[in-house]
Amino acid sequence: MASKSSTILRRALLYVPSSSPKFLQKSRSLTVDSVAYDLEDSVTPSQKAPARANIFSFLSQPRPANITELSVRINAVSTGLALSDLTAVLQAPHLDALVVPKVNRASDLHFITDVLKHQLPERHAEGSPNPIKIIALIESAEAIVNLNEICRASPYLSGLVFAAEDFALDLSLTRTPSLTEFLYARSAIATAARAHELPSTIDLVCTSFRGAEGLRTLEEECLQGKGLGFNGKQCIHPTQVDIAQKAFAPGEKEVEWAVRVVIGDEKADAGGRGAWTLEGKMIDVPVVGKAKATVKRAELCGLDVDAIKRKWKDQEPE
Repeated sequence: MASKSSTILRRALLYVPSSSPKFLQKSRSLTVDSVAYDLEDSVTPSQKAPARANIFSFLSQPRPANITELSVRINAVSTGLALSDLTAVLQAPHLDALVVPKVNRASDLHFITDVLKHQLPERHAEGSPNPIKIIALIESAEAIVNLNEICRASPYLSGLVFAAEDFALDLSLTRTPSLTEFLYARSAIATAARAHELPSTIDLVCTSFRGAEGLRTLEEECLQGKGLGFNGKQCIHPTQVDIAQKAFAPGEKEVEWAVRVVIGDEKADAGGRGAWTLEGKMIDVPVVGKAKATVKRAELCGLDVDAIKRKWKDQEPE
């Protein structure tokens, strides 16, 4: 069973090509939840070996202060390059996670898991507090059909990512601004991740990022993805990060309402009241559960929840 940790924050997953020492060093100045240093699509075949050396060196340097999670996107298991990637990067001291592309079936993750256990037994012994996590890219019709077995495939699986462009290629789809052609796949991924208690679901790349119009499109896509159950967005340019991280953090009014629900429920419970209302709305167990989750996520995102609690501490349940 996958990790049940709910403290992982991946509002933005930014790809950085490992073939560019310049981009690697530039990433040190970013403030972002998760960075995936890429050995796959952005690295040409002739640059794979130098890119592996680059990323090992980078992940052996002092850890960047404002990046929460350092991950590497390896090549797909089906390419035959994954073992070389893993052998090159797994000994890097600051590696937190692997982003595994083209995960079509459980066997792809079985392979990664076996390599992790063999090459880093001390980090993957039973009960180890700091195993390298796996983030799986879902890119095909086969992967959608196999979601349940994929979600059960590794104890280190920590999230699913929807790769829309490869999915569109597989199904001969044309991407449209509404993204309705991806509705089934996106809903299936978000639902499967929730059913298997995976802490992270990361939505498709927004290919528009230049200018005000591109950033508006990005924000719209983020809010749409959030509405489908995703809690993060893939980013291909640093300018996308702030918008994604803001969109996937709880909004101010959302947090205030959640805090009021939590405070009111504590007082109602202390008073022996099983049902109560807030501004005319019935508050029941699912509403309270969602409110608590919102408060916890707001705290992880660095929002000043304590100030809101102080504001409403005297509120009484209706």
